[in-house]
Amino acid sequence: MSLNLHHLVTEGRNTASENIDQLSTAEMLKVINDEDKKIAFAVEAILPEITQAVDAITAAFARGGRLIYSGAGTSGRLGILDASECPPTFGTSPEQVIGLIAGGHKAILQAVENAEDDAEQGAKDLQAINFTAQDILVGIAASGRTPYVLGALSWAKQRGAVTIAISCNAQSPMAECAEIALSAVVGPEVVTGSSRLKAGTAQKMILNMLTTGSMIRSGKVFGNLMVDVEATNQKLVQRQKNIVIEATGCGAEEAGAALVACNGQCKTAILMILAELTAEQAQARLVEHKGFIRSALLASANK
Repeated sequence: MSLNLHHLVTEGRNTASENIDQLSTAEMLKVINDEDKKIAFAVEAILPEITQAVDAITAAFARGGRLIYSGAGTSGRLGILDASECPPTFGTSPEQVIGLIAGGHKAILQAVENAEDDAEQGAKDLQAINFTAQDILVGIAASGRTPYVLGALSWAKQRGAVTIAISCNAQSPMAECAEIALSAVVGPEVVTGSSRLKAGTAQKMILNMLTTGSMIRSGKVFGNLMVDVEATNQKLVQRQKNIVIEATGCGAEEAGAALVACNGQCKTAILMILAELTAEQAQARLVEHKGFIRSALLASANK
């Protein structure tokens, strides 16, 4: 079957790099860098839509739903990368943000032939994780036409779930299918059709915003400190202590003692010190205020 891809911006020929193979290394890299500079502006152009998406994801989390990514190739791997960073950064369960990729686990490391063309499998992979209307689906594909992702979006939409499409072509089939379209049009690639470049970077930037924004809105950041970070290695143990010190102005010894008292719960340790509470009181106060330190502090001040 022949596909007509000429209408896709991501498949277009970039006039700035037409002779890139004849340039010196320094000149070649300058062309790449100049093209990369355009990415942030393309993302900036869709900030209203990204805002809508972050608010929708935050609402899904509040009702106990999950954020599910569906993608193929580079796009699928970017979703898995973003999902895998949420537990250590924000203390979420591995099930709260999940990345699905066409071709399954094998496709994370190497291409699986024809996997992205299977629309039915996109739906089946959602069924396998018991996807419901409480969850939210983000389909990721630079082209905006990948069958695997379209199959997932269509199935999720039929179930009544909120659907979001991330692509780099305007008015794509994915954008038409999804409730919220995040179409960052970054223009043709330096190497024609290699959407792991500008398109991939744009997708990564958007994914960063979706999870970081929704986690902030869910109370997992205090100021600009990741107060739900899990201490899974020595670096993060020290980071927790530094966060408590930064948030409270206490000394290292007091920060360490508070973290021990609350079994390494950074957020609890901060509230203990700032509100002069025991670990048990601080934990109960946080539960009462859905994990938001500021509202828990305000309640303590008013008592």
